[in-house]
Amino acid sequence: MTTPTITHGAVEHTPVHFDDLDAMGILHNSRYAVLVERAVGQWWADRGVSFTGGRPTSPDAFNAVREYGITFHRPVTSVGDIAVHFWLAKLGTTSADYRFRVTSLDGADVYAEGRRVNIRLDPATMRPAPWTDHARGLAAALLGA
Repeated sequence: MTTPTITHGAVEHTPVHFDDLDAMGILHNSRYAVLVERAVGQWWADRGVSFTGGRPTSPDAFNAVREYGITFHRPVTSVGDIAVHFWLAKLGTTSADYRFRVTSLDGADVYAEGRRVNIRLDPATMRPAPWTDHARGLAAALLGA
């Protein structure tokens, strides 16, 4: 299978492990948030926005999830790679409003879709802080439909 051509956002492949499955042999509902976190985090890390040695490599790496909502469509019933397609619906002064779809690698099966809002924080005050121009430039690639 190959990842379909997308018109906006990004697609990251992420593995589903045996211990991600519940007693019924399906991906546990709580693991979807982890898969989305890993996909979004990897995209930013590939662009130099991450943590190294417990410290942020960029001020924009210091952010937290404010909201998370998900709708489940069909269960993931096996281990192996799946795709997480995500994009930014809006990049505010201090917030990043993501949309996502968890799909089969070819995009034909949509397992779940949802929304996630991150807030950039000032590490000294733990209050919202503006995204840097650098992050805004990178995020432009994620803005879409």
